[in-house]
This record gives sequence, C-alpha cells and structure tokens, in this order.
Amino acid sequence: MSSFKEWLHAPASRQVVCKHADAEKYLVTNVLTPGKVYDVKNETEEFLFVVDNTGKVGGYYKTYFE
Repeated sequence: MSSFKEWLHAPASRQVVCKHADAEKYLVTNVLTPGKVYDVKNETEEFLFVVDNTGKVGGYYKTYFE
C-alpha cells in the first residue's frame, strides 16, 4: 500500500458522485459539491479519500457519496 503522501498523484481506484454535503458537525459545503464526480484515491470501511474541490485529498464519510 502506498503512503498517503502519494495518493494525490496515484491513479483513482474508482469514481463516486457526491449525493449531499449536509453535515451535522463539519463544514463540507465548501469542499464537496452535490452531483459532482470525485476520484477515489483510497478507502476504508467508513471513509472515502477523494480529491475534493480544493484539489487536495480529503477523507469523508461514505454517506456523502452514491
């Protein structure tokens, strides 16, 4: 497995569509856009690590995506 520092330049494992950016605790409306397709760079049981609107890799709950 590659280091998280290499994820940005690694090929995407798949693509996902953001279904909402309504968060209870965290502000994600400025980094995720509903309806937009994102490249998945890594994933765990609970999180997807995608290249978000900032151009960096961020980890988000899978519930934000289809």
